[in-house]
Amino acid sequence: MSNNKVAGIIPARYASSRLPGKPLAMLCGKPMIQHVYERCRESTMLDQLYVATDDARIRVAVEAFGGQVIMTRDDHESGTDRLAEAAEAIDGDIIVNIQGDQPFFNPVMIDECVQPLLDDADLGLCTLMHPIESAEDLADIGVVKCVVNLKGDALYFSRSLIPYPHKAVAHTVYEHVGLYVYRKATLLEIAALPMTTLEAVESLEQLRWMEYGIPIRVIETACADQAFSGFSIDTPEDLQRGEAMLRERGLE
Repeated sequence: MSNNKVAGIIPARYASSRLPGKPLAMLCGKPMIQHVYERCRESTMLDQLYVATDDARIRVAVEAFGGQVIMTRDDHESGTDRLAEAAEAIDGDIIVNIQGDQPFFNPVMIDECVQPLLDDADLGLCTLMHPIESAEDLADIGVVKCVVNLKGDALYFSRSLIPYPHKAVAHTVYEHVGLYVYRKATLLEIAALPMTTLEAVESLEQLRWMEYGIPIRVIETACADQAFSGFSIDTPEDLQRGEAMLRERGLE
């Protein structure tokens, strides 16, 4: 049995070009960050759960609903950098990076992504994927695709269609799900790495880690209804759609 302590961290910043104050945007009577936090609490594997932020307004809101907060610097260039600073402040062996703008994500995905690190002490990093079913998503550069080797480690992530169907061979194209689980030492290592060319070209941070030779295990999630659980809120229109989705599923 593993003695690893698993900590979930939700990086949250107030600034957003399309939806300022996004973590505090109200969704069916609750701030969005509260929806995310409450979903995380349903995971069976999280021993600790925190919101990492540099904004006092977010701290006040999180503490008001009983959440725990770690205050971070305000000059981080990425959520991973904020995550790494927060991770250094807690007693955790495995760190789960949870997207703060996906209020409907399925907490089972946390458990799916943590389990490989509990099973394999040499594994430092894990993420998720699911099959792409629509032609629109195949062509959408906002939908990040991934391919893996026979062991299940990532070969590449891209905004382009991969693998490209040069020949009519039956295959599945997978979308990357942006939930990451790291061993703490691995997280601190990758946060210190300089940007690489592939990362800059594709604007995908995980390519930096791959260029430095850090394996990324990718698990196919068993969670269905990715249109709901993977829905991200970035605009006022997304908020309206999010409330409609909750009503459609009787979850408001």
